[in-house]
Amino acid sequence: ARGVDTASVVPGLELATQLILDLCGGEPSTVTVAGAAPAAPAAFAFDPAYVKRLSGMDLSEDRIFEILFALGFTVMRGSPWSVTPPSWRRDVEGPADLVEEVARIEGYAALPDAPLPPVAPAPGGVLSPRQARVRAARRALAALGYAEAVTWSFTKQSIAARFGGGDERLVLENPIAADLDCMRPSALPNLIQAAARNAARGHADVALFEIGPIYLDDQPTGQRTVIAGLIAPHADRHWGGAGEDPLFALKGDLLAVLEEIGAPVASLQLAQGSNRDWWHPGRSARLQLGPKNVIVEFGALHPRVLKALDAAGPMLAFEIVLDTVPEPRGKGGKARGAADLPNLMPLTRDFAFLMDEAKAVGDLTRAVAGADKALIADVRVFDVYRGQGVPEGQKSVAIEVEIQPRAATLAEAEIEALMAKVKAAAAKAGGTLRA
Repeated sequence: ARGVDTASVVPGLELATQLILDLCGGEPSTVTVAGAAPAAPAAFAFDPAYVKRLSGMDLSEDRIFEILFALGFTVMRGSPWSVTPPSWRRDVEGPADLVEEVARIEGYAALPDAPLPPVAPAPGGVLSPRQARVRAARRALAALGYAEAVTWSFTKQSIAARFGGGDERLVLENPIAADLDCMRPSALPNLIQAAARNAARGHADVALFEIGPIYLDDQPTGQRTVIAGLIAPHADRHWGGAGEDPLFALKGDLLAVLEEIGAPVASLQLAQGSNRDWWHPGRSARLQLGPKNVIVEFGALHPRVLKALDAAGPMLAFEIVLDTVPEPRGKGGKARGAADLPNLMPLTRDFAFLMDEAKAVGDLTRAVAGADKALIADVRVFDVYRGQGVPEGQKSVAIEVEIQPRAATLAEAEIEALMAKVKAAAAKAGGTLRA
């Protein structure tokens, strides 16, 4: 089995006996053989053309015969050849082993060089649409200043219960730690605890994100992929004041990520007062495509939940359920479209609309932007006023509409017609033009 010649026992014994007689003298006894030697290797068929087919070496039959014969093989030439391995080559079991022996003796330098056949790239690219969206979200959040966290897919059952989970079917039989005994229903608990650990070590002002799975039940369909982000706004004190409200900054980051992954941002509806228990009731909202397809919940986390996790507030977060975000229409690719560089100057018009306090400003701007998608390039809110001159329970929203002519400079009548469209669209959204 280790390359020892099984037919060498008796010849070896005879040679050793002869050496003893020549050097020392004496009288030998007769040879006694116990047992039987293993059967000699069996012959098998071999086609010499197999050398070229398997190795690419173009050798003559005489050269192949010469090599095998010199190595001790018994070769009966015919069609095909019959080759019997020697008794000391029990590792040779078939034609491929003979090709290896021929190539070894001829020399591996004689192996021909041949390029692999060209393979066309997959038409859809290497990444699946989901993988491409995850990568786009990861890069967008990193560019916005968020640090990626990679946490466990487990949490404590009592914590999971605070975030809509904690089902007994999701409790682990053999958890890696006592406080990691349940599959997580949300990525937010882990991010909250990570932010709290950073704060305990002197880094209270953090921005973290994680892209990973959550588990709604124990079925394969219960697993979701989420893109979660969290900020703990504890900026240094500054004489210029607190600056922008962190909630609006978080919303801006959220919309930027949604744009990157191809979500239909223009069609999303903002709903307030519908968020689940772990969100602050007055400082949170959700973006949805209809009441049943919730894309993301965002806002401030409830102080009661933060206290239960030993985390100091405030903390703001968002959690996008990637599985509910519809994929953009059309084929995605890396090629950029043609540059849209109008050769005409844009113009702006300002409006102030009265609307109910409870109505979302985003609904108004979305309606105005849709009044004429060909000419209206952007709609921006630059003031929200409540006070003298505005009825109780209402707010005045001032918006700037940017108009971009395409084919020719707009005449005054065309501008007036567009303004009428803007007013009509705002009226449908609950906005009344202020006098």
